[in-house]
Amino acid sequence: MKNKKVFILGMARSGFEAAKLLAKDNEVWITDMKEQNKENVRILQELGVNYIITEDPKELLDESFDFLVKNPGIRKDHQTVEKAKKLEIPVINELELAYRYLHVNAKIIGITGSNGKTTTSTLIYKFLCASGKSVFLGGNIGIPFCQFVLNVKDNDYVVLEVSDHQLCDVCDFKTNISVLTNIYPVHLDFHDSYDQYKQMKKRIFAHHTNEDIAILNKDNEESMRITKDILSRKQYFSKNSKEDCYLENDAIYYQNEKIIDVKDILLKGSHNYENIMAAILVAKTYNISNESIKSVLTTFQGVEHRMEFVKNIKGVSYYNDSKATNCESTKIALNSFQNPTLLILGGLDRGHSFEDLKGYMSNVKYVAAYGETKNRIKEYCDSMKIPCNCFENLKEATLMCYQKALKNDVVLLSPACASWDQYDSFETRGNEFKKIVNSLGEE
Repeated sequence: MKNKKVFILGMARSGFEAAKLLAKDNEVWITDMKEQNKENVRILQELGVNYIITEDPKELLDESFDFLVKNPGIRKDHQTVEKAKKLEIPVINELELAYRYLHVNAKIIGITGSNGKTTTSTLIYKFLCASGKSVFLGGNIGIPFCQFVLNVKDNDYVVLEVSDHQLCDVCDFKTNISVLTNIYPVHLDFHDSYDQYKQMKKRIFAHHTNEDIAILNKDNEESMRITKDILSRKQYFSKNSKEDCYLENDAIYYQNEKIIDVKDILLKGSHNYENIMAAILVAKTYNISNESIKSVLTTFQGVEHRMEFVKNIKGVSYYNDSKATNCESTKIALNSFQNPTLLILGGLDRGHSFEDLKGYMSNVKYVAAYGETKNRIKEYCDSMKIPCNCFENLKEATLMCYQKALKNDVVLLSPACASWDQYDSFETRGNEFKKIVNSLGEE
């Protein structure tokens, strides 16, 4: 990438790192609708990047630009994207851009799916690290590929969490191993249909041959259906049948060899055992020892903002599951507790139904709804005869749960909504929740 004129649509973390990577040898313009981190802006301006805040970025785009780098969260029908296509300007994203800078023989492991991506990616990274491999972790997990791509050397390993939003705008990007954890109907507000969402997920196998590996969830019908015709060499994990990696008699096996007893694994829950099995299949592809795998599984407590224990206050346990941005994730969280639960729901209104939670709410004694979706959540809870109040923000919702909770109850932030109505990321939302909880009282 040299001597190009590049338009970056949307800054945030990915746009910032893309601009830094491009700035040395290219003319770079970056736009956003909102003011960005001042220190990041200063860095870009010192690099010669044209930084512009505008509500109408399409007016800045003309045929002089060689390509457009789109933030993954921006829809494909955004006016600026549509104008780029009319001008025949290629549209890519930060993941694709970084891949074009990767000029070494590195092993790329891509992980996608509706749920479990972050935990699976983290486990793979930790398994490889435990065996002494040189490995990088990034992607949708919060570390843009552009941030570290120039540091990747021959024979290094790159573990990338890849979202459907990112897969929309890749063309040459290719993995050596692709993991599909599962497929459920989520993010339908971003795509025209469930079928299109599934086709985006399928792109994780693009450019695969039978020398590349697909790791698939045998128990997930949609995953099996959409991967019937991929060219990859397939490996399967299952909780219900003997596959390459499977769960049997409260232990996890790889090719009929017991790896570890479930009782020795710190992460609990059947969804986590699926994530673990997927990660083990990657590890075994690269000859990682059972000892390295067990050393991780007996110490790893989980990913921040995903069923993260925060604090016990007067016998009440508080959990941060801010990463639960859809109902499927919240169902998993609710299924993890038998205790009476006070549930905090709410966030960006994507128009999705909360009816999917039905059947998982039996232990929920109270719901605190906040954000754009609060009124729809209240209607749903009323239909379920579950007590619910509406609040303007997370702090008010959390304080009410604190007042209502009794000993042995669980207070669970598992919003079933994206954070973007009030926060720039689920991490920011989760960190605020933890800050609120930690200010409430002593253990």
